Amino acid sequence: MMQNRPDFPPLNRREFLSRSGMGMGSLALASMVNASNNPMKLGSPHFAAKAKRVVHIFCNGGPSQVDTFDPKPLLDKWHGKKLPTENLRTERKTGAAFRSPFKFKHFGRSGIPVSDLFPRTAQCVDDLCIIRSMHADVPNHEPSLMLMNCGDGRLIRPSMGSWVTYGLGTENQNLPGFIAMCPGGYPIKESQNWNSAFLPGIYQGTYIDPKNTKDISKLVANIRNPRLDLIEQRHQLDLLGALNQIHLRQRSDDSRLDARIHSFELAYRMQMEATDAFDITREPEYIRELYGDTMHGREFLITRRLIERGVRYVQLWHGPRQPWDNHDNIEKGHRELANHVDQPIAALITDLKQRGMLEDTLVIWGGEFGRTPVVELPKPGSNQGKVNGRDHNHHGFTMWMAGGGVKGGYIHGSTDEFGFRAEEKPVHVHDLHATILHLLGFDHERLTYRYSGRDFRLTDVHGEIVHDLIA
Repeated sequence: MMQNRPDFPPLNRREFLSRSGMGMGSLALASMVNASNNPMKLGSPHFAAKAKRVVHIFCNGGPSQVDTFDPKPLLDKWHGKKLPTENLRTERKTGAAFRSPFKFKHFGRSGIPVSDLFPRTAQCVDDLCIIRSMHADVPNHEPSLMLMNCGDGRLIRPSMGSWVTYGLGTENQNLPGFIAMCPGGYPIKESQNWNSAFLPGIYQGTYIDPKNTKDISKLVANIRNPRLDLIEQRHQLDLLGALNQIHLRQRSDDSRLDARIHSFELAYRMQMEATDAFDITREPEYIRELYGDTMHGREFLITRRLIERGVRYVQLWHGPRQPWDNHDNIEKGHRELANHVDQPIAALITDLKQRGMLEDTLVIWGGEFGRTPVVELPKPGSNQGKVNGRDHNHHGFTMWMAGGGVKGGYIHGSTDEFGFRAEEKPVHVHDLHATILHLLGFDHERLTYRYSGRDFRLTDVHGEIVHDLIA
């Protein structure tokens, strides 16, 4: 007899050898192959969905609405002067009106104005559903990031991508259902932005650093085992799977262990499909030229290849920390940042449209909040003594969506005449979440998870569907 461990039931030699052979493979794979036990199996929405997948382009740091998609001509008139209305309270001290250093032009059949920061994205304006009346709760990065990603600014809650994969599962068992890409490191709050919290760990986002898009072996860390071939790895996983299943039977309520079992299997299967999905050299030259031979261009092209292969939710962060947080020199900062992503954004929308995928792919663009229409006043150790930047602004900002059942060439709501506060048809982050889930076929009040004696949901006890956004 084998020596017993406290957490393992006794096994005789015959039983152990049996499990070490064909029995191990069936045990290790049972929860993935058997649809009834597979947590990532295809889910059933509450009603017919308009969108099947999501691409969230996250301009972390907070892009300025009055410099991108919400022009305010009165800022030219009041530039350098105190506004006739009192400045709303934000994170730091602010001063006089600050006109946009960028020029706006009207584009498309819809005639929607877009600044010269996004000349290529502007060519797709008839596909954009622009929400000019977004608002959040506080002017601070950390809680606003958590609110936008997880529906709560203070407590650790499952991210929107986790809720979506929990509800819909994935169409490809060989790739993660939820992928978060941020080149060069993590944003503020790091992996909490794509965590699964009390949802099973299998629904957490898989982080990938797209800075290494030209080297697939570095793009997905440890994707290949340098010592074992696939057959040997399969035997190893079968043994590990059998032991973990035995261990799990003693801890049936431990979702972390169950998630670990599934992650091992997923990592093994990714070796066979991830290499293909991330290899953009397989794309025609004209497609690669459409996106551009830049880090962000390759990242966006990889995103299209991922969702084309069944990945449910991809979140594209601009870069580590909060690159769009331009407290000074907003003209230089915003222009450089927009130049990074303008061509890739337009390419993604164009490419999806050409392939017939835009109609059921929801593309979302925005940050955790916007920026003030007034200048931020310098202080020691901040702003480098410059008076040419904007503070955070949660009172009113802009986001846009495209595809996935939203109205194209449409502007929803407005901020006041200076762009400070959402006034007409305000949309809170909870309302945005409720609407996104509705487009994916879910009643946000019914997509719940029982935890600690309570049914939790992405929108908590808030949120109204904004039907005006839906085509």
